[in-house]
Amino acid sequence: MEGVSSGPIDGSSLPLAKWRSEFSKAFQYYLDRSTPHSVGRWLGTAGLALIYFLRVYYLQGFYIVTYGLGIYLLNLLIGFLSPKVDPELEVMDGLSLPTKGSDEFKPFIRRLPEFKFWYSITKAFCIALVMTFFSMFDVPVFWPILLCYWIVLFILTMKRQILHMIKYKYIPFSIGKQKYTGKKYSTGSSSLSRD
Repeated sequence: MEGVSSGPIDGSSLPLAKWRSEFSKAFQYYLDRSTPHSVGRWLGTAGLALIYFLRVYYLQGFYIVTYGLGIYLLNLLIGFLSPKVDPELEVMDGLSLPTKGSDEFKPFIRRLPEFKFWYSITKAFCIALVMTFFSMFDVPVFWPILLCYWIVLFILTMKRQILHMIKYKYIPFSIGKQKYTGKKYSTGSSSLSRD
């Protein structure tokens, strides 16, 4: 039974599989190289989002695709702002966020890391942009109702998330947080006594 394959080997499928493997390796290589360049990555995604919104505005359509994209982005944002271990849902062995001032400090770990957040948003905009080239996705809808519904959904979801952040005393951003640099040793000239 050695050397017996499970299916027919087509001569044309081997070059396609080889090309796919090489493309996958090259894509992963450049994706790995982009990891430390967060500002450049986000600027590229902002440019892609601008292209998408200009295309939707120019075509005056694809509002249902944009609504679906908005719901998906809201879902990603909630994952990005949420802790990995939700104190309400899971009782962990000391791995939850501190709830009292006497609790030990535990760092905030996101449920969705920044790189995966960026990558998912970029993929979503790419897919939505490709969908605008196919007229079957241009479902006629009254877009102001979709926009109002999305805004209400965004406000209610963010209100719940902010109340959760206040209740469990965590901030998912490092802006304004105290940074510990260690002890600073003073030189002999600053230890002079006062007269």
